Amino acid sequence: MTVPCWLLRLGTMDYHEAWELQRRAVAARVAGEIPDILILVEHPHVYTLGRSGHAENVLLDEARLRTMGVQLFWVDRGGDVTYHGPGQLVGYPIIHLTRLGKDTHQHLRRIEETIIRGLADFEIEGHRDPRYTGVWVESDKIAAIGVRVSHWVTSHGFALNVSTDLSYFANIIPCGIHQRGVTSLTKLLKRPVSREQAEAALLRHFGEVFEVELDDGEAASQWLTRQEQEVN
Repeated sequence: MTVPCWLLRLGTMDYHEAWELQRRAVAARVAGEIPDILILVEHPHVYTLGRSGHAENVLLDEARLRTMGVQLFWVDRGGDVTYHGPGQLVGYPIIHLTRLGKDTHQHLRRIEETIIRGLADFEIEGHRDPRYTGVWVESDKIAAIGVRVSHWVTSHGFALNVSTDLSYFANIIPCGIHQRGVTSLTKLLKRPVSREQAEAALLRHFGEVFEVELDDGEAASQWLTRQEQEVN
């Protein structure tokens, strides 16, 4: 049996602003004020380091990053350093895990499964690596995953490289993993792939895997508007 899950498409949003929105959503979900939410967003250039991150995995200093127009944040998700930027589909599932068995590892596997099924729609064979969280195509990572769980409500999530400028990954050791590459849908297919095409593929399978009915209707829009008004 499926349950409701709001779908919020934020377009392009500053990382810190989206992070604050996640915190508000988690608090509201813990309090039972809202259903589960899937946030879809694209960020300007930013590197984020998780709780187990190592500063040395960012290969440029902050002054150099500023001249490049790249932000840097230490954040409260798991994992090491990753990159977000234009051409990437970022998803933040705010999911109450009580319904799904209170299993953080299974939550990670569900995110991976959603992406693997979405890639299959493009006739790309994605796979897991038992040593590393994420989704891989051969030896290259196409989707990074890092989450936080508080009171059994999840936040943070995944970043799927669609038409991402992969050169930005050269400034970090992605997820702290040496000698592994990164790839994107556009690179693999050797043709342009739009964010909308990737989003449609992911959404087709998110509901199946997480057993939810996605809803981007008036209630979700009104809640988002209230959050924006409170911040401003």
